[in-house]
Amino acid sequence: MRICFVSNVVYPYIKGGAEKRIHEIATRLSQRGHDVTIYGRHFWDGPKETTHEGVTLRAVAPETDLYTDDRRSITEAIDFAARLAYPLSKQLHENAHDLVVASVFPYFPVLASKLASLGTDIPIVTTWHEVWGDYWDDYLGALAPFGKLVEHLTVRVPQHPIAVSGITADRLAGIGPERDAIEVVPNGIDVDQIRNAPLPEEQDSFDVLFAGRLIADKNVSMLLDAFDRVAKEDDDATLGIVGDGPEFDRLQRQANSLTHADRVSFLGFLDEYEDVLGHMRAADVFASPSTREGFGITYAEAMAADCTVIGVQHPESAASEVIGDAGYLADPAVDSVTESLEQALAGETPPTEPTKRAEQYDWDSVADQAEAAYQRAINGRW
Repeated sequence: MRICFVSNVVYPYIKGGAEKRIHEIATRLSQRGHDVTIYGRHFWDGPKETTHEGVTLRAVAPETDLYTDDRRSITEAIDFAARLAYPLSKQLHENAHDLVVASVFPYFPVLASKLASLGTDIPIVTTWHEVWGDYWDDYLGALAPFGKLVEHLTVRVPQHPIAVSGITADRLAGIGPERDAIEVVPNGIDVDQIRNAPLPEEQDSFDVLFAGRLIADKNVSMLLDAFDRVAKEDDDATLGIVGDGPEFDRLQRQANSLTHADRVSFLGFLDEYEDVLGHMRAADVFASPSTREGFGITYAEAMAADCTVIGVQHPESAASEVIGDAGYLADPAVDSVTESLEQALAGETPPTEPTKRAEQYDWDSVADQAEAAYQRAINGRW
């Protein structure tokens, strides 16, 4: 297959979940003999077209800021889509690629990819990480109708949709294609990398760990209150918070007001991914009471690191789908999270071994599923 991915950001020059997924799948498919190209912004040093780990990187737009006031820039996404359309169209009409794989979110590059493919029979495969729906109200406020409109327009573009989880597929089916037309290919992890990540110094490790962006939906505030209750009975328990975000200062103030504030540490954003993995390996429990997870990669990473994982049951979170019976699923309330923390710290083991559950999310397995899905799109047998 001759596959092209469309992503305004390219890993490892910009590090995030969606771009890492493209990198991991793309490099593996390249190793299997497929011709793989990524169209993106010019975040790397050197020429506009280069090769990285067997994958061709083709810059169709210059490097630029991606965020405006802690939100992804709408003008950046529109600018990238506008710059993408012509060079991609030229390559598609020269039959240089067999299919286009466009990541959703943002949406505009999907529209540009479809525009570029007009006049050809080259399929557009979309990868849906989340479906926002009413979340646009919180994210954009008065501009929410614009976000919802663009999401609905993108859903209606002729495409072969892939969702990263069953819950994302269900939400997508609620606004667009039939559920049986949506294939699920999960996000992945490098199990060997996690198992071999260097451990932190013993004095820098924690019994309970959270890792993720510090935003309201992650409910770190709930975790802090639950941990404070547990710490009252467990004299040795410690909590580490890895990550940064708009909630950082508020959460620090809350932590400082806790009875057991001295046992809570904020590590901020860790530049090295392996440092995060090392902290997971050193922890006994990984807890993330997030109520909005299109997939929830940190749960899979923590299970591979042999942590007892705590998530919460919520209709907008795939935590239950990822964790299964290999961890704890609390209600999104302090009392319930406290109970799960107490059980996990007491050493109560879930029915399924976390490390065994994590193996199904190894990138090699995910690449197998993606490869088969892409081939079906090309063959028209979706």
